Amino acid sequence: MHPRDGWSEGGIRRRPELAGNAISRRELLGAGAGLALAGLLAGCGSAGSASPTGANIVLPRPDRPVKWPTFADNKPIAAGLQPEKNATLQLYNWVDYINEAVVKDFCRKYDCNYQITTFTTMSEGMSKLLSGQLSFDVFFPEVSVLGQLVETKLVRPLNHSYIPNIANTWSDYHNPFYDLGWQYTTPYSIYTTGMAWRKDKVSLAPSWNMPWAGAKYKGKVAILDDYREAISLALLRAGNLDVNTTSPAQIAAAGKALSDLVTTAGVLIDEDDYSEIPSGRTWIHQAWSGDMATSYQYLPKGTSVDVIGYWFPPDGKGPVANDLMVNLRGGSNPVLAHLFIDYMLDVRNALSNYSYVGYMQPLNAVTPQRLIAEKLLPVQLSSTVVRPQDFRTGVQELELPTAANTLWENAWNSVSKGA
Repeated sequence: MHPRDGWSEGGIRRRPELAGNAISRRELLGAGAGLALAGLLAGCGSAGSASPTGANIVLPRPDRPVKWPTFADNKPIAAGLQPEKNATLQLYNWVDYINEAVVKDFCRKYDCNYQITTFTTMSEGMSKLLSGQLSFDVFFPEVSVLGQLVETKLVRPLNHSYIPNIANTWSDYHNPFYDLGWQYTTPYSIYTTGMAWRKDKVSLAPSWNMPWAGAKYKGKVAILDDYREAISLALLRAGNLDVNTTSPAQIAAAGKALSDLVTTAGVLIDEDDYSEIPSGRTWIHQAWSGDMATSYQYLPKGTSVDVIGYWFPPDGKGPVANDLMVNLRGGSNPVLAHLFIDYMLDVRNALSNYSYVGYMQPLNAVTPQRLIAEKLLPVQLSSTVVRPQDFRTGVQELELPTAANTLWENAWNSVSKGA
């Protein structure tokens, strides 16, 4: 699931002195795990090829990479075209997931206008696109819906000549397992899921096992209100790195472990990691790295950032995920769309974007040292920075087969209803 799934325009905002960079926070659990690809996609072989037979579901995995098909009636734009004139660039993105100042700077450079339309869940975003009633130039999807975008020809193949800044990204994104040859995608943001804690309240060494630690912390522990993240935490606690398991026994055991946690530790279920740890409402919280990167801004006046900790396994074997930027076929400004994607992969623009959203882009020059030196991140929270090796060794919560996904949802329902 996505850390912004379920956000609302009317969510909690930063303190008044930070209103210039205000970010709305989540209120509701996102509705569903995204749209299934059944009946639309073809299976892929070990060599990573795919064909649109419609017989199977393509589920890209690091050990089963996918090279998506291209179509005669959906080709990349020609090279060397000039940007569209008198244009309005149409962006379709999650709520509060881009620094509008960066968009304005782009439009000043290319003499165009812009409109940002938002969605609060991936299901909502995809259903609106599939309705055919809306037309956008650039979309910011999850990896899990890429196959549907390709096979329904909603997304246009990229002409790489317009996107030289791809060279700024980690080499992994020049040939990602979910889109070999980056035919359709470039990366947007990347994040990890770990554990946040109040260092002045908790004497435990950080680990996946923190929430299961005794009566002292009863009522002060929280897990994310997200069925994939929460069930994955139980799997990781048991030493199981397969966060895409289809085993009924493993899924059921993970659900029971979470239910026991709710009963014995008074665990909270919410997505307020970014504010609850700084305020002290919770002392231990399963958390997203991008949330905790900005959490210090929610500290009560006079409280040192030293009290906030964020842990992700030093060996990188924890949940990691990234979002995409794609050029939609129905957009009226394909050249500007390419140029905008390239603009967002410029290091300076990416840093400006990070200063607002807190979720970093996987660029070689965006390092903990750079973020700290430019006063975009306190040194105490440098663990929130995602490293290239995290993408390579981390575990990714990818799309599940429909039957397995139902088991995950059922297990989570038994937990959340008991909270």
